[in-house]
Amino acid sequence: MKKISFCLVLFWGVVQISAQKDSIYIEAKLSTDKKILEVNQEIIYHNHSEKDLTTIKLLNWVSAYHKRGTALAYRKLEDRNNDLHFARPEQLGKVLSLNIKNSKDQDISVSNFSEENIFLPLETALKPGENIKLQLHYQMQLPDKKFTEYGTSDKNIALKYFFIVPDHFDPDNISKRAYNDIEESVNFNTHWTVNFDIPVNYFIESNLTQIQMNSFKGFLDSDPEFLISENQFPSIKINTDGINTEIQFGYNLKPQEKENLEFYLPLHLKFIKDRIGFIPERLFISDKFRGKEDFFGNNDIAFWKFRFQMFTDAEKTDLDYFGIIAKKILDESIITNKEDDHWFKNGLKSYLELQYLKKFYNDTKLLGSLPETKIFGVKPLKLFHASNVKLIDRYGLAYQYIMSQNLDQGIDENFSALSNFNNMAISSFETGSLFNYSADKMGYENFNNTLKDFLSQNKDTQIKPEDFLKELSKKDTTTDYLAAFLKHKNRANFKLKRIKKEGDSLNIKIVKNMPSAIPVKLETETQNGETNSYWIETEENENITNFSIPALDIYKATLNDDYIFPESNYRDNFLYTKGFFSNNKKIKFKLIKDIPNPEFNEIYINPRVRFNNAYDKFLFGINFKNQSLFDQKFLYSITPMYSSGTGKMTGSGAVSYSFLPAESIIRSFTLGVSGSYFHYDYDLAYRKASFFSNLNFRKNPRSTVSRGIAFSYNYFERDLSPEMIIKKDYDKYNLWSLGYGFTDNQMIHEKSLSVSTQWMEDFNKITAEGFYRWEFAPKQKLSLRLFAGYFTRNETRNNMFNYGISRVSNYAFSYSLLGESANSGLLSQQYILADGGFKSFIPGTVNHWITSFNVDSSVWKIFHVYADAGIYKNKNQPTQFIWDSGIKVRVIPDFLEVYFPIQSSLGFEPSFKDYAKRIRYTLVLNLGSIINAARRGWY
Repeated sequence: MKKISFCLVLFWGVVQISAQKDSIYIEAKLSTDKKILEVNQEIIYHNHSEKDLTTIKLLNWVSAYHKRGTALAYRKLEDRNNDLHFARPEQLGKVLSLNIKNSKDQDISVSNFSEENIFLPLETALKPGENIKLQLHYQMQLPDKKFTEYGTSDKNIALKYFFIVPDHFDPDNISKRAYNDIEESVNFNTHWTVNFDIPVNYFIESNLTQIQMNSFKGFLDSDPEFLISENQFPSIKINTDGINTEIQFGYNLKPQEKENLEFYLPLHLKFIKDRIGFIPERLFISDKFRGKEDFFGNNDIAFWKFRFQMFTDAEKTDLDYFGIIAKKILDESIITNKEDDHWFKNGLKSYLELQYLKKFYNDTKLLGSLPETKIFGVKPLKLFHASNVKLIDRYGLAYQYIMSQNLDQGIDENFSALSNFNNMAISSFETGSLFNYSADKMGYENFNNTLKDFLSQNKDTQIKPEDFLKELSKKDTTTDYLAAFLKHKNRANFKLKRIKKEGDSLNIKIVKNMPSAIPVKLETETQNGETNSYWIETEENENITNFSIPALDIYKATLNDDYIFPESNYRDNFLYTKGFFSNNKKIKFKLIKDIPNPEFNEIYINPRVRFNNAYDKFLFGINFKNQSLFDQKFLYSITPMYSSGTGKMTGSGAVSYSFLPAESIIRSFTLGVSGSYFHYDYDLAYRKASFFSNLNFRKNPRSTVSRGIAFSYNYFERDLSPEMIIKKDYDKYNLWSLGYGFTDNQMIHEKSLSVSTQWMEDFNKITAEGFYRWEFAPKQKLSLRLFAGYFTRNETRNNMFNYGISRVSNYAFSYSLLGESANSGLLSQQYILADGGFKSFIPGTVNHWITSFNVDSSVWKIFHVYADAGIYKNKNQPTQFIWDSGIKVRVIPDFLEVYFPIQSSLGFEPSFKDYAKRIRYTLVLNLGSIINAARRGWY
């Protein structure tokens, strides 16, 4: 009876669909434990290409979950998620059995159905326009839902990309595709008929139209999605200009949230329809889609037991769901190859958001109502420029931030190669800003009508976004630059060079750094706040544009205000026409790092307090620098300090400049000089002057690999005590260093390698260090370190420059030691992983060569065991073998760790009377390290 009913369903489906439409018919039975899905399926597949097909490619993407090493597992590791890597066999997804027959009821051999791509050879070539029918029967084990939010869980089962389907992109190309969980289109313009047999008391929601209980049918320009749950989730029905749209949610809504949605969703649909020309009759919003497409940056700020609300619940619902609804409509209605053309729908989403914000949130601040929060009767956030930044500016700021790090990518970069942050900042925000900029220039109505016509003409077909750019160019030739702008990383910049009054006019000189004829928007403001806007056309291959406007008591002129165009530098977009700062920017002093205000030259003033053992005791000072929350090419930092221990002034200063080529094997090249004056012992000061350069090679923003070369010259002067003078210690010396470093901070296999050489008048040494850390179980790691050091020449007068065994000599003052010259007490027990790296206090230093091996492994929770072994040789001394072992407690991993030595070359150390003095600790107070650890997975 099952086979008869299945055939009847197929028959009626065939009658109702066009001969040139692909169709898929499925009967799926879910096991009572919700782990196994049994599928009977028929595919009617047309050759849509212009070539004969001898092979059909089927996508079997559930196999992406079946083992380590798949593209999906690797991408999850890139995103700092190791759930799939450490999954148990019963949590994995895979095809358990597969049988395929052709239209003649003949079995088709499938050699390996554990692969994500199944290639079926055809006995007779399938000519263009012809179709073939395939019958499939297979069983699959559904993966755990926690990996991608598709799969099975105790609460519900979410199905997407699990059915075996033809690859609809490039059907004449048999290259392999992999599932990366990037929500790309697989099947479009396909008729689906799906019948489910599910356990009792379960409900199904879908983006397909439900024709009866557990049965769905209809055309989709996206992929079918099903949610099977014990709960029946809510839906909201809306009528927009006579079009009835049902929005089905794959999760529960709180009463207030549903009430807010019933108010806002009609506004959203009307707003979107007016700009793209259509809205669908049905939308399904899954919990995963909501989390992926909601409004970034409007959540409450939680700190300890305190919670600060930036936006009201109604505003958060409005902002979140406008983006969610806009992207869902675009995904369901526009067919593109996401790998190549992700920027089109992402950019349109941001364009629609920009328009919506401009209409309803034009004066809303980026931080919402947070700047109005009072603490002890004051509003501290009012001190920040961030409190004045508009919400609509977030699009330009996100691009500016990632560009300032030279980690931005080209808009047309393959989607799978985009970092998570670039997916938002470049594919979405930068593209949306360019669309909005063009619409502002050509007129929003003109832009929207062009978009409506283009989408209407390409309904149910795969779109080539470049054709849309051509249509824009036909309407306004000033948008010609867009096509070229997408092809590479951009460093476009407009500079307001000079304003000169000539009679009743202002002559304005604008300089651009690119040959394209890109229009620029000039805004003028009087001291009374009156504004005027002008669009200035620039010439191709001409960098200088002169433009005259009526003077009109203009006080300030601005180019591309509010970050409306993605420029590399907004600091040269402002000029004043009157007063002391005519043709210059004003200077502003600020207390705390902030989002930079490009209108001013900002100098950040920060109080500094340091502690330097008993030498300087407490150091009190003020730091002056120009470094904001965004990286800048030119940086300076000056910190005069008062030493309470010596009653003298100390301090440091540095100046550097970074070259950031957009298209190069080099990511950054930095040159700088620095100087410092502090105390390293009682009444003994040191002076250090340095020249340094760092070259960092280009990295893939999704990659965890970094490579760089560093060179430095350091000149030192030290005050010497009488005893040091008698021992002929060094009061002046020059250090030269050159090194190469490689790091790979991937999640499971973390690696680094460094090779360097250092020399001065009396020695030359070569050092190499390799590090490997393996996460062999969740949060359980094994670390291996190999160190080797060799003096090619050593004519030093003492052991100051020797390799350390268990202590380091800080002769370059490069380590963050709490006590520079401490030989006893708690400060002397600080441990730095360098040179030999031994944790036990093994006496002596090395003046010839040393090789050491350090091992560290997790045992239980925060407890580790460690062991060190090495051999070394001093001049005129026999080779020595040393070792130690003990227990490490990771109080705060990589920042505060304590070492308890047990057994070593010295003996059983807990039996020593001074054992408490042998306990070591690491303390890393480096905010940069914390930030780098937090941002992994984003870029």
